[in-house]
Amino acid sequence: MEVVTRRTKIIATIGPASESEEVLREMIQAGMDIARIGLAHGTYELAEERIHRIRKIAAEEGKAVGILIDLPGPKIRVGDFGREQLLLEEGSQVDLVVGDHKSTEKRIEVDYDDLLEHVKEGSELNIGDGRAVLRVEEIFDDRLKSVVVHGGVLSGRPGVHIPSDQLSLTAPTMEDLEAVERFIPLGIDILALSFVRTAKDIERLNLPPHPEGPLVVAKIETQAALEDLPGIIDSAGAVMVARGDLGQEYGIEGLPMLQKNIIRKCIASGRPAITATQMLESMVDSPEPTRAEVSDVANAVWDGSSAVMLSGETAIGSDPVNVISTMGRIVARADQEFDHRSWANDLAEIRLTNRDAVETSITDAMTLATSRAVVELGIKTIVCISGSGFTVRSMARFRPSARILGLSSDEKTVGQLCLSWGTEPRYLSVEGTIDDRVVAALQLARDNGDLKAGEMVAVLAGTSDSSRSTNVLRIEQVPA
Repeated sequence: MEVVTRRTKIIATIGPASESEEVLREMIQAGMDIARIGLAHGTYELAEERIHRIRKIAAEEGKAVGILIDLPGPKIRVGDFGREQLLLEEGSQVDLVVGDHKSTEKRIEVDYDDLLEHVKEGSELNIGDGRAVLRVEEIFDDRLKSVVVHGGVLSGRPGVHIPSDQLSLTAPTMEDLEAVERFIPLGIDILALSFVRTAKDIERLNLPPHPEGPLVVAKIETQAALEDLPGIIDSAGAVMVARGDLGQEYGIEGLPMLQKNIIRKCIASGRPAITATQMLESMVDSPEPTRAEVSDVANAVWDGSSAVMLSGETAIGSDPVNVISTMGRIVARADQEFDHRSWANDLAEIRLTNRDAVETSITDAMTLATSRAVVELGIKTIVCISGSGFTVRSMARFRPSARILGLSSDEKTVGQLCLSWGTEPRYLSVEGTIDDRVVAALQLARDNGDLKAGEMVAVLAGTSDSSRSTNVLRIEQVPA
């Protein structure tokens, strides 16, 4: 039996380069854990087709692959530059006008109606995640006169970052809410909300809590979000460090520490944390990443990221399968060097134990005890049995050296656990008493080849399917 060494999950964005059945199958075989479908590009009909295709292939491959729908959000984009790359030269003058049709090197249309009223002189507008930066020099009734302070090559309809304090946009947008109505009936596993500023933005989605509803990912990309980070973490199911806009809000020099702090706070609260933006950007065209990108991915793993996300690399890149294979090797190697014992000790100091919340404090104590028991006893596998996934996510935050088998009798939970660090999701059809579920879980894992007969494992669960706390830890031998 081969033990899985990669613990950090890989999210891959699906686009024109990766939507065919052949490529999707190879991406799943290469290690894609979650398929991200962005609604900011393409039609909803195309998105639905991709969802059905991914589920069909995943079922044929016998692998749980989560579906993440990224809502359009209040993303501001420029008018189309066309398919050919166009150079904005440093020092050149460019007029910015309201519109969403065509852009040139002299006149860029921006699809933000309040552009002329809200953007201030001296503001720097970032286009295409840093490919070009323009500074507003003068404001007229019909345009913003700007100068290119950082030149770059642009094509298509890249996004433009405007400082959040100069924006009137809020999340979720009406388009977001309409998309929720359309895609929730499809049983998607994860839903990402852009431009989150406060916990109330998440509440406005008006969704049932997971697993009945999808796991909601709050994308942290504004200063306001950082100011309400504890509330957002409590309200969300997971958090994404959206480094593109966040780097513009705070400056790129502060981004590494922001990334570390956000991830640590998320994991301490049992929320998966995703690191995104330009992870292997050079592989859109190149067969290999830069050395700096490799270091960036490894550091994201050591920061504690539950998952790392690929965007253009797999959506429009020349070889999406190679990108996932490369990311998998980098992440697996970084996982091997992860300091599991030090992480668990640090986490215990950050968040243990909140005696004011009885259910949480019990789970905190039991998962901490499990993380220590597997080290003392040399246990290689933790079997987590959970209805909602709470037990699994609580265990995963300790980043144990042992592998985690996450079993649930709720198929929605199984899909959502694709995002949990180190977790191999499995569907367990048996419900009932704790004894019934433990016996069934061990037999299922043995029959699937996950465990060997006679192997010692730690079993973590609640006393019943409806238990809201993790209050049972058993050390068991896998039956023959």
